[in-house]
Amino acid sequence: MTGSGLQAGEKNKFMEKRKLGKSDLEFAPLALGGNVFGWTIDQAASFKILDAFAGAGFDFIDTADVYSRWAPGNTGGESETILGEWMKERANRDKIIIATKVGADMGLGHKDLTKKYILKAAEDSLLRLQTDYIDLYQTHWDDDITPVEETLEAYAQLVKDGKVKWIGASNLSPERFKKSLGVSKKHGYPSYQSFQPLYNLYDRQDYEKEIEPICLENNIGVITYYSLASGFLTGKYRSENDLDKSKRGGGIKKYLNERGFRILHALDEVSKQYHTNQAAIALAWAISRKSITAPIASATTVEQLNELIKATGIRLDEAAIDLLNKASS
Repeated sequence: MTGSGLQAGEKNKFMEKRKLGKSDLEFAPLALGGNVFGWTIDQAASFKILDAFAGAGFDFIDTADVYSRWAPGNTGGESETILGEWMKERANRDKIIIATKVGADMGLGHKDLTKKYILKAAEDSLLRLQTDYIDLYQTHWDDDITPVEETLEAYAQLVKDGKVKWIGASNLSPERFKKSLGVSKKHGYPSYQSFQPLYNLYDRQDYEKEIEPICLENNIGVITYYSLASGFLTGKYRSENDLDKSKRGGGIKKYLNERGFRILHALDEVSKQYHTNQAAIALAWAISRKSITAPIASATTVEQLNELIKATGIRLDEAAIDLLNKASS
């Protein structure tokens, strides 16, 4: 059993790096979610989180062009802009792996994966990020209309031009995902090296049943979003009275049921056993799954980040994994 794990500012000399699919991207098994930058935290607070994350030896940051268009007064691109300013100020672009996304509705009333749109969106992201390349460019949402050939042709152009290193997908249906992999192989287009699904101890079925087999069969890396079920798996939401604890509390009501409480009980038990917090255990559970490269988690304070980072110093034993699996089955 490994103890309570790491904290921001401490570097783990033994931290294993994992390869993302068949790409040359290698990173520790925790990705920082940039969805909170410019939404629940401003630039100064975002810089503190980013400094602490990088200071602890981590380097994979996941964002998207649409973050955080939903916040009052925002238009989208706020997260990328903050990230770009931070990398410029710290002069550390070569030490950071940037994953961003394209295809979400940026205010046009529809999703778009046409070649023309992707090429323009990539330029916009590069400008905001103040860089000349994106390490991992991901299809955020499918538009269901554009042929996958056209989308992949756009990515082929970006890779050829040196603006994108590798491509990934998120939220594609299993059918469109498989079709995309087949088209890449047939036409020699870049192939998706990663998939980003909604996956955590509570939300398991869709990924495990439909997407995971495709990823394992094709050696595709997996970076999970909502890895803490919008904060439910931190254990701070135990009843409807707790829902106003954060701006994301509204999305948690659906977890407050018999199964949800069973999962929390198991997390309480395992976190006591490992002398750590529930969030670290929930992330360590995801990290232990064969198909997962790294869970994505976001933090709004350095203290929160410290709690998340501990997950990478924990190796759950079979009994702990079994307990969590049964509670969430």
